[in-house]
Amino acid sequence: MSEISEENKTKKLKSLLGFAQKSGKLISGEESILKAIKSNKVKLLLIASDSSENTKETYFNQVVYYNVPCKETVLTKEEIGSSIGKVQRSAVAIADEGFTKAILNLV
Repeated sequence: MSEISEENKTKKLKSLLGFAQKSGKLISGEESILKAIKSNKVKLLLIASDSSENTKETYFNQVVYYNVPCKETVLTKEEIGSSIGKVQRSAVAIADEGFTKAILNLV
């Protein structure tokens, strides 16, 4: 099986985030994400590479406590936001097993 280039992985990840947003399986915005984590809806949390340490710590504390998988992505806040048709996003939560598996294969 051939390796996918980093550029193609990034493109695929952006595309998957867009599809997850359109299908209602993506949660964005700090309050919405934290609420979803607490209600056990989040299957995977993705954090932007350029998020502040304070933001990362806030999310990491929650995902550790609620046992939610979490990955820091290569995408910036701007790239995440544009992928889902919104302004900058420090993090997004995936609420679907299928999208989670596909994304984990890329990151």
